[in-house]
Amino acid sequence: MRTFSARLALIIGIALSGPIAGAQAATVPGSPAPRVAPAAAPAPAPGPTTTPPAPPAALAPVPPVGAPGQMASSGDRSYVLGVGDTVEVSVLGRTDFNTRGRIGTDGAVLLPYLGAMPAANRSPGQLADEIRASLERGGYFAQPAVRVDVVGVASRFVTVLGSVTTPGLMALDRQYHLSEIVARAGGRSGAGADFVLLTRGSEPPLKFKIADLATGAGDKDPLVETGDRIYVPAAEAEVFYITGAVKSPGAFPVTADLTVRMALARAGGVGETGNDKKISINRKGKIIKGVKPDIDKVEPGDIVSVGEKLF
Repeated sequence: MRTFSARLALIIGIALSGPIAGAQAATVPGSPAPRVAPAAAPAPAPGPTTTPPAPPAALAPVPPVGAPGQMASSGDRSYVLGVGDTVEVSVLGRTDFNTRGRIGTDGAVLLPYLGAMPAANRSPGQLADEIRASLERGGYFAQPAVRVDVVGVASRFVTVLGSVTTPGLMALDRQYHLSEIVARAGGRSGAGADFVLLTRGSEPPLKFKIADLATGAGDKDPLVETGDRIYVPAAEAEVFYITGAVKSPGAFPVTADLTVRMALARAGGVGETGNDKKISINRKGKIIKGVKPDIDKVEPGDIVSVGEKLF
C-alpha cells in the first residue's frame, strides 16, 4: 500500500514538472527573446483622386525636301526655251548632277544619267518638273529638288535701231515691256524723236510716245515678242516747215499736240506784215485753207504758210 502511494506521487510530480520547466526556460537570463511579428502599418487615409499628367504631344514630322506640299522643282515659268539657249541644271544637296548644257538643234540638252532631254518650247520651270520626274522614275534620286536657270540666251531677240544710244540686238531672257527695251538701249539720243515705232512681223508699225511709255501701262507699254523691230526715228524726220510772213521761217520738230499757234511761236510769231487769218497748210500735196490756229494740229511734213495783210 505504501509502495503504491509512492509511485502515484512520483507520477504526479513528473506531470507537473513539464509546464513549470517550460516557464522557467522562457525566463532564463541570456536566452534570446521571442520574436514578435511587427504590427501592420495603418492604411493611409483616403485623399482626393489625382489624374496623372498626360504625356507630351508628339511633334509632327518634318517632311523631306521634295515631299508633297513642297516645291520640288523651280525655275522661271514665263521664258520659253529655244535652240541655242544655255541652261544650268542643279539638284539641291547633290554635286554629282549639277551641269550646264546648250540646247541643240534637235531641241534637247544632254544631262547626266538621263542623256538627251527635250528642252525646247518649255519654260525652265516645266523642264525642271520633267527632269525631277525622270530622276525619280529611274531610281537615281528620291524626291530631288531640281532647279533650272537660263545662263545664255541665243533664241529670243528683238532688234533696236535708230536714234538710240546703243542700237543692236537685245536678248529676251524674260518678258520685257517696250519701255524696258528702250531703256536697255540707253534711251533715245539727242537727235531722236519723241516716239518709238514697233513693227511685228508684216503688220504696220505701231507708234508709241516715249512719254507714254514712261508713265503708261497696258496697251501704252506693250510686251515685246521675239523678232520685234523697234525703231526710234531722228527728230529731223518728224519736222514741219513754216514759211511766209513770220519772223523766223524754217523747219521745226513736231511734238505731241502741236497746234498751229504753237508752230507760229516757234517761228518767232507772225511778222509785222503777217495776217494770222490767212494761214494755209500744204499736207501731202493737199492745200488746207481756213486754218484755225488754236484748234488745228500740225503733222510731220506739213508746210505752214502765213499770208500778208492787205494795205
